[in-house]
Amino acid sequence: MPRPKVGIVGAGNVGAACAFILQKKGIADVVLSDIVDGVPQGKALDMNECRQVDHHSTRVTGTNNVAEMKDCQVVVITAGVPRKPGMTREQLLEINANIIRDVCSKLTGAGANPVLIVVTNPLDVMTYAALKITKFPKGRVIGMAGVLDSNRYAHFIAERLGVSAKDISAMVMGSHGDTMVPLPRFTTVGGIPITELLSKEECDALAIKARDGGAEIVNFLKTSAWLAPGSSIAAMVESILYDENRVLPCSCYLEGEYGLKDVVVGVPAVLGDGGVKRILQIKLNDGEMAALKKSADVVAENCRLLKLG
Repeated sequence: MPRPKVGIVGAGNVGAACAFILQKKGIADVVLSDIVDGVPQGKALDMNECRQVDHHSTRVTGTNNVAEMKDCQVVVITAGVPRKPGMTREQLLEINANIIRDVCSKLTGAGANPVLIVVTNPLDVMTYAALKITKFPKGRVIGMAGVLDSNRYAHFIAERLGVSAKDISAMVMGSHGDTMVPLPRFTTVGGIPITELLSKEECDALAIKARDGGAEIVNFLKTSAWLAPGSSIAAMVESILYDENRVLPCSCYLEGEYGLKDVVVGVPAVLGDGGVKRILQIKLNDGEMAALKKSADVVAENCRLLKLG
């Protein structure tokens, strides 16, 4: 039986990290593409030369042609201009929207019919753009944000409480950016809500650290993070390819869920064969709902600027 195949558009730090994780864990063969000749080919060769010592047989193929992903079950789009110090995700809007248009046109032109996972920033807006451009069913176009944001949230909680991050189930909703909505009531340590272990002030401080986690890395490295995003993408890909039905916070297109329509924003979703199987609607209090709506309004405004309909 042939192994699943995953396409990754963009062989920069995030795309290459994701490819390496997917290969090393034996999740799928990978087609890694980039517009720069030699970059995906060289990185693929480097990864393939790890196979003997890592004891796996999955393979990465480097290419400059997105059309070679026509048989991929999942395609991850990481291509885009990275965020620089002092730059907001929204400032990347028009540049990266053009990249999404180009990639989606090449995929559909080649007859590709994958589940799309969008990572390009501003992530929620780019996911909306990919959905409108491809006209794929809404469950097959997903943004990777909540998994990363929740992992960052869990890290800071683990550090504060001195516990294993493995025992933390963190929930973050909303857009991937300054208006993300960490939810301490739905974040647990060994099944215990962190609101039972920390004061409101401590919970608020940890929420801010999670929100600023990406910017903190940018300030250190002068470019965006790549290892945690790569790992987060791989978790989504694995759940889709192997129909694991994991509940993961993802950027999804909403048609009335949480009272929101025609917008892409982070919500808890069941990921399995074919992408998003269903969106889980948890009961938010007034403050949480107001924060989610504010987050969605920011995304919707940026989507309107693209005039995608």
